[in-house]
Amino acid sequence: MATLVSSITFFILIAAGLAIFLNFVPLGLWISALAAGVNVGIFTLVGMRMRRVSPQQIILPLIKANKAGLDVSVNQLEAHYLAGGNVDKVVDALIAAQRANIPLPFERSAAIDLAGRDVLQAVQMSVNPKVIETPVVSAVAKNGIELKIKARVTVRANIDRLVGGAGEPTIIARVGEGIVTTVGSAEKHTDVLANPDNISHTVLGKGLDAGTAFEILSIDIADVDVGRNIGAQLQTDQAEADKQIAQAKAEERRAMAVAKEQEMRAYTQEMQARVVEAQSEVPHALAAALREGKMGVMDYYSLNNISADTKMREAIGKDGMPPSEGTVK
Repeated sequence: MATLVSSITFFILIAAGLAIFLNFVPLGLWISALAAGVNVGIFTLVGMRMRRVSPQQIILPLIKANKAGLDVSVNQLEAHYLAGGNVDKVVDALIAAQRANIPLPFERSAAIDLAGRDVLQAVQMSVNPKVIETPVVSAVAKNGIELKIKARVTVRANIDRLVGGAGEPTIIARVGEGIVTTVGSAEKHTDVLANPDNISHTVLGKGLDAGTAFEILSIDIADVDVGRNIGAQLQTDQAEADKQIAQAKAEERRAMAVAKEQEMRAYTQEMQARVVEAQSEVPHALAAALREGKMGVMDYYSLNNISADTKMREAIGKDGMPPSEGTVK
């Protein structure tokens, strides 16, 4: 009984040791590589384990590349993996580029992948161009009519400019700028409606794909709609602003006139007060002149006659002829 227990324990230890060995040494992966004609040593796989590199993510893409006839080494794939790249996607991009006769070395493909771009998608876009639809672009012709234009831009990825090149938002912004410039230089909006292809020719001639990761193949105008009369609206707004300015100036002049009138009224009241004050001094002056002998009684009567005559003339000037004696008004 003790011998049976010892045998079972021995086999369990052997199985556990074998499982640990196979987990650390990817023997099955090594056999798969040999069967595919890829010469990879068992110690190379063990070294990958020690460097914390997943042998499966290196050997399987290597087998794929070897079957496709690519000249790729284990060290290149392992270095790209350690740099944080996607080895499988890089190999797929190399195979797609080779099938499409696109020159793409491994170093450039790895650089594109490490730059954060989808290198496989870029190769596919080089073979099958992509259509980018711009949002509605609002532009105004010289006659003030607004046009709303939507364009479709057909682009192809430029492998040589993928690293450091601008993306799709730059293409859309440049095309929108070209549309605004072209429409803005047109004398009438009807000229643009009659020949919308002029926009495409003008925009294409500006070299909008410079410095981008794409090559513009064509720009097609998808839709053109007539919008508002911006010129008339601006003139209306300007007229309203001029009206408000004129009203403000008129109000300012009216306020100044009212202030001047009040000032003159105050001055007139002051003068009248002075006249009344001066008139109140006349009887005193006459009495003083009579007491001091500077004025005689006849002089006083003559002065009264002159005053009465003056009042009569003022009445004639205001009411016409004076009433005759005995006439009751």
